[in-house]
Amino acid sequence: MYRPQILIIAASLAVAGIVHAAPSAPVLAESNPFAKASTLPFQYPVFDRIHDEDYGPAFDAGIREQAAEVQAIANNKAAPTFDNTIVALERSGTLLTRVSNVFFNLSGTNTNPAMQQLDRDLAPKLAAHSDAMRLNGKLYARIKALYDKRDKLGLDPESKYLLERYHTDFVRAGAKLSEANKKKLKAYNAELAALQTNFAQNVLNESNDSALIVDTREELAGMPDKAIDAAAANAKARGLEGKFAIPIVNTTGQASLEVLTNRTTRERLLQASMGRGSRGGPYDNRELVLKLAKLRAERAQLLGYSSHAAYTLEDQTAHDTAAVNKLLAEFARPAVANARKEAADIQKLIDAEKGGAPLGAADWSFYTDKVRQARYAFDQNQIRPYFELNSVLQNGVFFAANKVYGLSFKERKDLPVYNPDVRVFDVFDADGSQLAIFIADFYARSNKRGGAWMNAYVSQSKLTGAKPVIANHLNIPKPADGEPTLMTYDEVRTMFHEFGHALHGMFSDVKYPRFSGTRVPRDYVEFPSQVNEMWAVWPEVLNNYARHYQTGAPMPKELLDKVLASGKFNEGFRTTEYLAASILDQRWHQLGANQIPGDVLAFEAAALKDAGVDFAPVPPRYRTTYFSHVFSSGYSAGYYGYLWAEKLDADAVEWFKENGGMLRQNGDRFRKMLLARGGTMDAMQMYRDFRGRDARIEPLLERRGLTGQ
Repeated sequence: MYRPQILIIAASLAVAGIVHAAPSAPVLAESNPFAKASTLPFQYPVFDRIHDEDYGPAFDAGIREQAAEVQAIANNKAAPTFDNTIVALERSGTLLTRVSNVFFNLSGTNTNPAMQQLDRDLAPKLAAHSDAMRLNGKLYARIKALYDKRDKLGLDPESKYLLERYHTDFVRAGAKLSEANKKKLKAYNAELAALQTNFAQNVLNESNDSALIVDTREELAGMPDKAIDAAAANAKARGLEGKFAIPIVNTTGQASLEVLTNRTTRERLLQASMGRGSRGGPYDNRELVLKLAKLRAERAQLLGYSSHAAYTLEDQTAHDTAAVNKLLAEFARPAVANARKEAADIQKLIDAEKGGAPLGAADWSFYTDKVRQARYAFDQNQIRPYFELNSVLQNGVFFAANKVYGLSFKERKDLPVYNPDVRVFDVFDADGSQLAIFIADFYARSNKRGGAWMNAYVSQSKLTGAKPVIANHLNIPKPADGEPTLMTYDEVRTMFHEFGHALHGMFSDVKYPRFSGTRVPRDYVEFPSQVNEMWAVWPEVLNNYARHYQTGAPMPKELLDKVLASGKFNEGFRTTEYLAASILDQRWHQLGANQIPGDVLAFEAAALKDAGVDFAPVPPRYRTTYFSHVFSSGYSAGYYGYLWAEKLDADAVEWFKENGGMLRQNGDRFRKMLLARGGTMDAMQMYRDFRGRDARIEPLLERRGLTGQ
């Protein structure tokens, strides 16, 4: 997953109204670590000098500074030019961007109560700051004057597209509204920003609070002894000496469901996961969901759209709700049909073992691995010893990047980090020049949000001279001291996926910050990262990293062949759980302002049933009340984008195969025509230029085992 980056003018982050400081307002103290750009390589953040109390003053000063810059641009008595208006806006907000990139990245990966409180306080302030710029009538008049004569300004293609994007951004932000409606919009944005922050913090707190607590080791039968010991240590840290605690992770499914032999324990674990945010108490998100849905719908109506989804999708490559609904509907029937076939196979196994119960959602992961064993004669525990974290990273992810793009990596220990488990690498291009700095943060922590994502601490720009500092974050359980980190296949694939986002950021070769790296439509941004997943099972790569952590022996060919042969196994489940979440996202955000329901869970159940994906053994990957992607992150009405982007991904993978696979010339073309261009042109045209045609759906249907359904 790509985590939307903080852009103060050029992105659509809802940060709000400027408080225009008096000329005598104090400047930021030089001792503040954000007062000046970091002098470390590539402006790498000075994590060791940053304290919680530094953020507030830096944000205040950054808001004041950019407010003054924007006011000067808007009030400039000289006729508007591209340089004195658009380029000036691109250069504005340096301090605010610097502190925002660090704070919002760390608030997701290394938060604490002080940061959470500041996050809540900042949300309405930043929403107002953005509004004050986007709704500035004088500023919009200058942009529109340039836009109206854009074909006569002699601009290069990137500059012309930047001007067009600024005009679109301002119009979509409400620049054409009356003053009365601008006031209403500011109120919506401020309240939405606060609610989204509260939702995200509730999800994190609720996950920590919802851990499954059991009394005996026997209830955790099936888990490795060391995992049970870790559960005991977790319970002790919670003040529950003698008990055992299994923390809840981001998705509905929980890793321990694969191995727990006690059905009651499995059911309790899944219930704890699925009940998050809807069980009462301080972290219940149901009222927040209803408020968010209503406010988003009302804001969209104010801006002239029928729903929040209609507003959001207009600026994506899908363009409208009809296209998204068609895509999801086309996949729903064959996906659920596949899932029902998979369920029938599992039920046969349960009956053969005299399990005496119908298949439930808590049983799927446990029994599906048994079906896998029966069908392919291997289980997940057989392959884990071959997926040791450092080998996957160095001999897999980095090896593939070297083969395809000529990159090389050197770990360094001299730069500060915000947690001892974080690793830092210099990234060198094929010609030996340094391209970027890469930050790797792979382990789960109680103060780290769930899931996996990429973000940028510094984004590339020729205008500013900045070079990229890019981070990847996963949530792999940390083993006991001295024990190896042995990954699941899903975790391996996720590491390759997130590094695909990292490559998008590192290969950025654009002039303007507005277009840097992953600043592309949300339903396109997952495409390059999904393409990078292909190398996880590419034979040359897999043979290089899939080696036994104790002996160094490569994964036996017969086991490797079984892993590859099982590639489409369980696709019905995987597609159905994803579609269910995507459909929930669309159903909530296609509501009009007068259609908001009163009962969150009842609406969810009805929406799934209406779409034909209400198959009880396969619950949504995220239920509404812990669906952070769409209620607190940048994916509202956009979770479909993974599937939309996978169509491009599957088609691009076919192109690589048609052209010889892992060749530098292929990587160089993919880099030059797609990754390096960021958001400098229409995304679908970019793909057509690369492929020579539009993407076809057949490779995706084949990949997901949905042909002939």
